Amino acid sequence: MADERIVAGVDGSEPARTALRWALRQARLTGAVLEAVIAWEYPVFSVGQVLLPPDDPETIAGRTLDEAVRAALGPDPEAEVRQRVLAGHPARLLVEAAEGADLLVVGSRGHGTFAAALLGSVAQHCVQHAPCPVVVVRGATRR
Repeated sequence: MADERIVAGVDGSEPARTALRWALRQARLTGAVLEAVIAWEYPVFSVGQVLLPPDDPETIAGRTLDEAVRAALGPDPEAEVRQRVLAGHPARLLVEAAEGADLLVVGSRGHGTFAAALLGSVAQHCVQHAPCPVVVVRGATRR
């Protein structure tokens, strides 16, 4: 069982934290290692003057990942949790990170099909291309 691995995508959003909590529960049940992954990339275009943050994007992503893991899992997650900060497109990197994993867990921001078609969807890409089963954890439904 020690070889089991669950990969969870993190982006700092509440849906991602919900997915991370779900992944932790599954890791506890199966004895798997939980690997929390965040990806960052430079914007591909800009308009006008661009003000860069004082820290580099990798440092910011690392902080976001640390905060999300602490907020979602607490001080004693009762499972082995590894954190990875990767540079590149999140959908592609999550699929790559899931190579050899038993499960990939991502959150859903709840975009409808029209918004997903316009914006693209990390969750949709993962479902279509991941080399392992994928769980998309939805947040609370809005009424």
